[in-house]
Amino acid sequence: MPWSSLFQPIERLTAEHGLEDWYGRLLSRLGGAPAPFELALLGGLQAATPGLAFLAGYQAALRMLWPAAPWTAGALCVTENRSTRPADMSTRTYGLYISGRKDFVTAAECADWLLVAAREEQADEAPRLALGVVRQGAPGVRIEPLPALPLMPDIGHARLHLDQAQSERLAGDGWDDYVKPFRTLEDVHVLTAVSAWLFGIGQQSGWPQALLLRLQGLLAGCAEVARQAPNAPATHLLLAGLFAQQQALDDELEVALANGPAHWAALWQRDKGLLRIAEAARDKRLEKARRIVAAC
Repeated sequence: MPWSSLFQPIERLTAEHGLEDWYGRLLSRLGGAPAPFELALLGGLQAATPGLAFLAGYQAALRMLWPAAPWTAGALCVTENRSTRPADMSTRTYGLYISGRKDFVTAAECADWLLVAAREEQADEAPRLALGVVRQGAPGVRIEPLPALPLMPDIGHARLHLDQAQSERLAGDGWDDYVKPFRTLEDVHVLTAVSAWLFGIGQQSGWPQALLLRLQGLLAGCAEVARQAPNAPATHLLLAGLFAQQQALDDELEVALANGPAHWAALWQRDKGLLRIAEAARDKRLEKARRIVAAC
C-alpha cells in the first residue's frame, strides 16, 4: 500500500458526468487495477463527497468478495421487502436463469454487473442461497430507479427486476460465502474510504495535527482489519474497535469542520449518518463474537 499517497496534494474527482464516469476516471488515476484497500483509501481521499467515498469503499468490498470481478462497477443485490433473510426471499435461480425482484440495489445506475442472491433449494429443503452474476442491459434484466434519499443523494438506488435472466452461478454457498461476509467487508472498506475523505479535508483545511494523527491511526487500523478473515470472531472485535475510535472523534470533527469551509461541513452534516448504516447488525455480530471468544 503506497501510504505516501495519503500526504500528496489532492485533486478531487467530481461526478458531474455520472457515477460510471467517476468510477472509470478514478480507476484510471489509480493505474487501472488497484488492490481493494488502495481503491477504498485513495478513492475516499480523492472523492468530492462522502457519498462518492462510500462508492469507492463499496466497490473495494465487492472486489474482496469476488476477486475475479470485472474492473467495471458492480452491485450486490440481496434485499427483498426490507429483509435480507433467505427465508424471506422469493427470487429464485433455475439452472442458468434467475427470476425475481430485489428492492434496494446500491449504485445500480453505474453497475455493469450485478451479484444476485437467489434461492435454489428444492421444495422439501431449508432455504439455501446461490449467488449469480447477471449483466445490466441483458435480456430479462430491468433497473427501476428509485427517488433519491436524503442520505448520500448523489448515490442512486434502484429496484432490480429479473425475468429469466441468464446468470453465471458463483461457486460456494450464497449466504455463508458471499452475503454474510460482505457485511463485514463493506463496513471496513467504507469506514476506510470515509475516514480518508475526512483526512483529506483536514489536510486542506489545516485541522489540528493531533486530530489528523488520530485519523491516520484509524486508517492504519483499517488496513490491518481489512486483511483479516471477514467471518472470524476476532475480526468483528477488531472492527468494533475501529468504529469506536471513529465515534470518539465526533466532537473534534464537528469543531474542526465548523471552523473551516462551510461546503465541507454541510456535506458532512448531510451524509455522516452513512457510518451508522447497519449499526444494529454490527452490534449483533460483536456480541456473538464476544460469546465465541469467551467460550474458547
